[in-house]
This record gives sequence, C-alpha cells and structure tokens, in this order.
Amino acid sequence: MKTFGTAVPVSALKTKKSAGCGEFLDLIPFADFCKKSGFSLIQILPVNDTGTGSSPYSALSAFALNPIYLSVGQLPELQNAPDAAKELKKFKKETESLKRFNYSQVRWEKIRILRAIYEKNRESIAADAELSDWIGKNPWVHEYAVFMHYKDDYMQSSWKSWPKDKCWKNQKIEGDELFYAWIQMHLDRQFAEAAAYVREKGLKIKGDIPIMMNEDSHDAWAHPEFFNDALRAGSPVDGFNPVGQNWGFPTYNWKNLAKVDYSWWKKRLETASKYYDVYRIDHILGFFRIWAIPYGETTAVLGHTEPFEPITRAELNDEGFTDERIRWLSRPHIPTNLVEAVNNGDYLGSHGILRTVADRIGDEELWLFNSEISCDSDIYSRSDIPDPVKQALAEKWRDRMLVEVEKDKFYPVWTYTETTAWKSLDSKEQEFFKELFAEKNKKMEYLWEKQARTVLGELTGCTDMISCAEDLGANIDCLPSVLHDLNIQRLKVVRWSRLWDQPGQPFEDFADYPVQSVTTTSVHDSSTLRLWWLNEPDAADFAEAFCPELEPDGTYAPETAERILSVTATSASTYIIHPIQDYLALSETYYDEDPEAERINVPGSVNDFNWTYRLPALIEDLNKDKELCAAIKALSKAKKSKGKN
Repeated sequence: MKTFGTAVPVSALKTKKSAGCGEFLDLIPFADFCKKSGFSLIQILPVNDTGTGSSPYSALSAFALNPIYLSVGQLPELQNAPDAAKELKKFKKETESLKRFNYSQVRWEKIRILRAIYEKNRESIAADAELSDWIGKNPWVHEYAVFMHYKDDYMQSSWKSWPKDKCWKNQKIEGDELFYAWIQMHLDRQFAEAAAYVREKGLKIKGDIPIMMNEDSHDAWAHPEFFNDALRAGSPVDGFNPVGQNWGFPTYNWKNLAKVDYSWWKKRLETASKYYDVYRIDHILGFFRIWAIPYGETTAVLGHTEPFEPITRAELNDEGFTDERIRWLSRPHIPTNLVEAVNNGDYLGSHGILRTVADRIGDEELWLFNSEISCDSDIYSRSDIPDPVKQALAEKWRDRMLVEVEKDKFYPVWTYTETTAWKSLDSKEQEFFKELFAEKNKKMEYLWEKQARTVLGELTGCTDMISCAEDLGANIDCLPSVLHDLNIQRLKVVRWSRLWDQPGQPFEDFADYPVQSVTTTSVHDSSTLRLWWLNEPDAADFAEAFCPELEPDGTYAPETAERILSVTATSASTYIIHPIQDYLALSETYYDEDPEAERINVPGSVNDFNWTYRLPALIEDLNKDKELCAAIKALSKAKKSKGKN
C-alpha cells in the first residue's frame, strides 16, 4: 500500500501561536491539515541543536533538541514571569509577518526570554522532582548541559580552544547547567506531545538523522574516542565541485564504536524513535565508505575512501619503480618558474620564498615542500608570502598522483589522470596503474559491503522505525543489494532518475521504480518543482517523456503542478513524499512573486537565506482552504503502477 506524505521543516510552520519560527506544537494543527489533504506522513528536517549555526545538518548534539522549536508561551513557569511574557508577546508581533525568519535572532531572543523565566522560577525548578527524574532517564543531558555552560563562558568558541581541564564528568547539574537541562525537558515533552497527536490522527512522522557530527559538538568533546579527528568527511571532485566538498566534520572511529556495540549510535536512534515512526539516513553512502580528507586541507582533492585498500611501496618496487620515482609520484615537485611567474618575475625573490616552505633538490630548479607544510592550510596561513604565490603553491600541493597515507602505503588521488606525475608516465606504466587501481577497487568493494552490512545491520535493527536511505550520488555496486537485504528504502528524486548510461539519458519509467523506495519531486538542497520547471532545461525532457501536452514556456500554473504531481503519484514506490512547496503550488494563492524565495537551501552558499523558509500562510488558513485540501487529496487517487523490487 502506498503512503503519501509531505516534507516540511518544523521551522517553516506558522500558526497564530508560534513565535519567530515554527515550533514542535505547530505539528498538531499541521497534522489536521495533512489529514484533510489525504496525507499519512509528515517528513521533517533534523531538529537537533545546532548552536549559532542555522544548518540542521551541522548538529551541536546528537541528542539535544534546538531551543528555537520550543513554544515558550506554553511553559507553565511563564505565569510567574510577567515581564518575560511581555517580551515574548513583543517578539512574536515583530516577527509574525516576516516571509523568512532570522535564525540568529530567533535563537537569541528565545534563549534570552527563557533565561528570564528560569531566573524567576530558579528555586522551584531546582527542586522539581520531575526534572530530576527526567535528567536521570536522559544521561546525555549531563554532558550537553555542562558543554553549553562552557560555551557561554567562552563566548561560543570551539571546545578545542578551552582550557584542557574542562570536562563534564565531575560537574554538577545546577545553575546554568540546570537551565539547559530544563529547556531540553520541555522540548522533549512538547515534541512527544505533538508526535502523539500525529499518531492519534493515523499519521506518521519521518525524521532525519544526519550521519556526521559537527567537530564542535558536545559528542566530539565528551566522546573523542568515537571520532577520528585527523580526518574530515566530504565528497570527491565532480562536475559541480572542481575541488570536491570538505564538510569539516570528523569521521567516525568505527573500531571503537564496535567495541561498545555501537551504543552511542543505537542510543541516538532509540531517542529519535520516541518521536519518529520512519527516518531518513542522511548520506547512507558514508556507512559503506566515507570520503576522508586529512585534517587541515581546505579542499577534498587529497581525500580517499575509508576504509581503503592501500597500494604498497613493495608493490611499486616489484614493478620497477624506484624510491626516487615513487617520490616523484607521491610528492609535489615545485619548479622555481612556477613561483617566479606569479611573483613579478623575481627569480631571487622566488628562491627566497621557496626556502621558507620547501627544500631544493640538489642544484635543480625543483623543490619539495618541507616538513613544516603538512596541509594547504599551512600555506594559506603564511603571512610572509604574497597571496598569488600562496594560491600557486596550494594548487601545486594538490598536484600529486599518489598520497602516502601512512609509511609505505599509498592511495591514488581522485583526479590522478590530471596530475603532472601521471602525464609523465609512458603508456605501459599508465596501463599498469589503471589495472592496479581497478584491482584495489574490487577489494575495496568487499570492504565497503562488509562495513555497511555490519554497521547498518546493527543500527536498523535496534528500533521499530522504518529506515530510508539518502543514497544520491551512489556509485557502489553492492549498495542496492545491501539496502534491499536490510529493508532500507531507496530515494528516487524524479528529476535525477534517468538512465544515465543509455543514449539520450531517458527518464526512468515510474512503473520501474523499486517498490522499496521513496519518490520525491524535490529535496531541500534542490530547486522547487516550480522553479525547476521555469528555469532548468531538463524539465523539457520530463515533459516530453511524461506529459507532452505541457511545455515549459516560462510559466507555471496550478494546472501544471497538478499534472506533474499526478504523473509522479503513479510511481511504484511505497512512499510518495513531496515538499510542501510543490503541493502549495496547486493554488496561485501561495505563489511567491520570486520563485527563488520558495527554496530552503542553496548548496555551497553560506548566508542568512538558507534554512529560513516559512510557509506563505498560517496553518489555520491552510486548514480552511477546502479547494487546496481537495486538490492534494485527489492526487493520492492516482492510478497505481506495477513496479519491481
């Protein structure tokens, strides 16, 4: 049986009661709207505390919820703090008409008002047996509360800059620490109340579990043994990212996690299961293998898959590559004229610069980076080198075919065919390396499958929640079979579901989508369906394949939205979950003058726009829109497709 749902950030919800942005209790009236509209699932973005950053995928805690989602007006302690009540009313009035919310402002104001309420009720809160009991049942809050207290003491700076004696084990939960625990108790209660109501209505909530943690998270601070701080997660070079993506998150130490039966991850999922019936596993590819980048690198070029199968020095020696030639392949050789060309042609001055970062090879006009340079950040941080030279040196730093990850063990850079070293090889040597890399990749496929089956097998079985994968960009042969065997739903984004290896790259037929999958028109990182139709050329290919009577002509109307959504509703996927913006496009009432304004996030950009989308109308008004509810409900009646597993 198909499950129809919609995806919406909690922060985007807007009711007469919410202040600043959407709150957990706003899910209650939204559930009423969803019920009227024929939905049976609500998908939300991650809701963990992200501190001063707005991205829900950069969590400050794997367990703590973000205070911006707290309905401060519903706290019983508010009645003893009339001044705080006035401040809350003022804040609500100032923000209720804004098209997008200001994350920093909302967080700051809510924390400020919550502190005022806490101070007015400090004694009763400290004596509250229910709070004490809640803390006992949620041991993670101890380390989180101490962490947040230190964050305040040190002006929100990274824990890595704190005095080394700052730890959580000997700290009592009182004063400022108790303040943060009190907030978390109320967040838990309100979210649980909303989740219970959603279930009573016969609906499910689908949560989102980010795979990685912020390096400045309380988890990385309190449990460094679970993280590999020498590596950062990201993704390799592709057509859209010429130097790859470095997300800045530490990778996991799966060996140490295995020693404790993955208890940290299991507790994380068990906590989430209080609210969710279904959950999305962000970047599931990372459970097979993560793209690991040495700490200090600003790009992802010198990253490698982890786990990986190394190329050994002995293997290269056996093929006739001397240690000197291996050095040529694995260490960038800087020609003097490279620096001279960007240093105003100053030969002697270029020599002077090079001596500060490199060692000359005999009398040659070639240099090797010295031991002071271990990453490109060491180059960029130099104050004695002109910026053009820094850039040239950083680019040369990445110009190597192999990277020595540990003594006598190497891996090829993703873009090895573009390196100076590769181009210096003869055809026979290049063929040897291609065969060697292919052989190593086969062995790594085995390692990746083994890790995924072990880790995901442990995690997906620890709760009753249904698991869904974000498996975009996957190029691992074993991925489909692993997800199928573990009953993890795949993700089918309509615009990207094409037969890429076939002539013309036709769209996949909706009847051929796996039953064990989620179909969606858009994701939080993409344009909306309306914006896609108006601006992106592949929309015309979609129209030709599925609705030839339509033609992207620079306009978008409710009839267009209805036709496209009707076609996607025939997907064989078990789950049909589209963003709320794509459904609201069924009525021109909710169109923004600027379609770009309906986006949630623009990847690769850091600004006040991202993650601050708000619904264009109050949920109370959406509930009264009978035509909209009827139009959405009609889509769930679309003719079923016969799909394949």
